[in-house]
Amino acid sequence: MQRVTITIDDELMTELDRIIEARGYQNRSEAIRDLARAGIRQAAEAIDKHRDCVAALVYVYDHNARQLAKRLADTFHDHHELSLASMHAHLDHDNCMEVTILRGKANEVQHFAEHVIAERGVRHGRIVLVPTDVMIKPHTHADGTTHSHPHRHSSRKRRRAA
Repeated sequence: MQRVTITIDDELMTELDRIIEARGYQNRSEAIRDLARAGIRQAAEAIDKHRDCVAALVYVYDHNARQLAKRLADTFHDHHELSLASMHAHLDHDNCMEVTILRGKANEVQHFAEHVIAERGVRHGRIVLVPTDVMIKPHTHADGTTHSHPHRHSSRKRRRAA
């Protein structure tokens, strides 16, 4: 067995201690091992890495962390092809939450999200990947043709209200 030393902030330790008490763990090490196993299982269950997907990246960060907002903005600009939209919320004096919709190959989206979550000052983060092919269903167009394919509707003409 390996011994690892980690530093955990007070808030996270309080949450961990609540889990330890609620689940009846004998010690912190066993709880952390179980949580690590669960995280590893979750990562292993990820969708096919070369499949197209959409994803929701949710993270909470300390907006006072040195240069974090700039680093995050630079990261998103450097990967603009993955990011579709973001929503920003001020949770309190120190914390902000962002929800970003991503689209691309699952391995690229996952890697990008992990990079954002790993930034110093990001306190919590989670990504949910959804394969896009499950959303592509046969459909009928106005001209009566039926087929299944992905397409964008950005050039669709708006109908005028009668």
